[in-house]
Amino acid sequence: MLFLRKESFREYVRRYPVTTLLLAIQIALYIATEVYGSSKDELTLEHFGALFRDGGSAPEWWRYIAPIFLHSGIEHLLFNSFALLVFAPPLERLFGPLRYAAFYLLTGIIGNIATDLFHSEPYMAIGASGAIFGVYGAYIYIGLFKPEVLDIQSRKTMYTIVIIGIVFTFISRQVNVSAHLGGFVAGVALAAVMSLLPLRRFD
Repeated sequence: MLFLRKESFREYVRRYPVTTLLLAIQIALYIATEVYGSSKDELTLEHFGALFRDGGSAPEWWRYIAPIFLHSGIEHLLFNSFALLVFAPPLERLFGPLRYAAFYLLTGIIGNIATDLFHSEPYMAIGASGAIFGVYGAYIYIGLFKPEVLDIQSRKTMYTIVIIGIVFTFISRQVNVSAHLGGFVAGVALAAVMSLLPLRRFD
């Protein structure tokens, strides 16, 4: 089963350098926001790059990227960090570091673009969940169209996680539905494109 993390810390860093870097960035930014003010303070989050619109002009371009690494409160950080820590590594192995890094950032950006497109009222958005749902979307594509890549138990686990994630997306008032769905759809589409190149084998 691909989602059982049995690596030592050193082995995890060696095998999954991009995922390790992504985790380090979001943890470092969480600490920075807490030191600067509070990770739950809107002015602090705006300073660090939160995506927002208050009725004025469109957000600056870099605000579609920065929110991927920002989190509000320790629970938000731990929830997304756990998903990234456990579920993303096999995708990094399949795509290779460069393809995976591009995939993760693009799905997060598309999730944030979807957030801006589908919010007519003022809003503020942060979090890695758009990119994480992009990871889930990639596994759905791979499980359906390249089933030989994933073992049966891994496919069943991912289908279950996606169903739970989608249900949670629609029943929770604090979830950014646009980012989740935008990231997921982008993940399916980008996985189809990136799978045109050979996928790495697990060793």
